[in-house]
Amino acid sequence: MKLVVSGLLNKQIAYEMNLSEVTVKVHRGQAMKKMASRTLPDLVRKADALGKDSNCLSPPELG
Repeated sequence: MKLVVSGLLNKQIAYEMNLSEVTVKVHRGQAMKKMASRTLPDLVRKADALGKDSNCLSPPELG
């Protein structure tokens, strides 16, 4: 979700995560459905709001 919120394109996210672009589109679509977002900007706003309320978008620190 961090890569989506940061504004990367599907192709860029796919390259960063070593996935196909189609896989990224499917996962993004599922996230939009679960978060009841109709547009990408809406998804980003909701994810940003969740990130401010909790650490659910960030992996735990290893150490």
